[in-house]
Amino acid sequence: MRESLPLSVTLEVRDRCLCLHLQRAARAVGRYFDEVLRPLGLTNGQYSLLVSLNRPEPPRVAEVAHLLAMDRTTLTASIKPLERRGLMTSFQDDKDRRVRRLKLTDEGRDLLEKAVPIWRETHDRIDKVVGADIDRLRTNLLALTFALPDPDEELSDPKP
Repeated sequence: MRESLPLSVTLEVRDRCLCLHLQRAARAVGRYFDEVLRPLGLTNGQYSLLVSLNRPEPPRVAEVAHLLAMDRTTLTASIKPLERRGLMTSFQDDKDRRVRRLKLTDEGRDLLEKAVPIWRETHDRIDKVVGADIDRLRTNLLALTFALPDPDEELSDPKP
């Protein structure tokens, strides 16, 4: 062990690092939802993606990527297995050929109808674990998701 990097640094990161705590919680919650959705052949990420398409008008890829806080390349990779299963489709926008839109199929809606009660029951259990502060936690997580500046932009735009 180096004198300039003592065990106290490791313990500080373990106890203070928000990124570490968020990642661990996200993995645990994600695994939990993956397990309860497994009988339907869905992961928690696929469920979130399919639910995000349940709208009156098919959303643009960019809108879904923003909602799910994903880059478009990752979203495109996530779409492919759902399309192969016939749960959703992607197509070019009639008015702007550069824009792709995403749409649930009837099979996708049927699967969501089965998944929503499972999601609700599971979420009720998780809400009980978190307790009375659940709404505050959601608000804070949402703020973190969309309020932090892009580090690349910060680096490329130095302050005077």
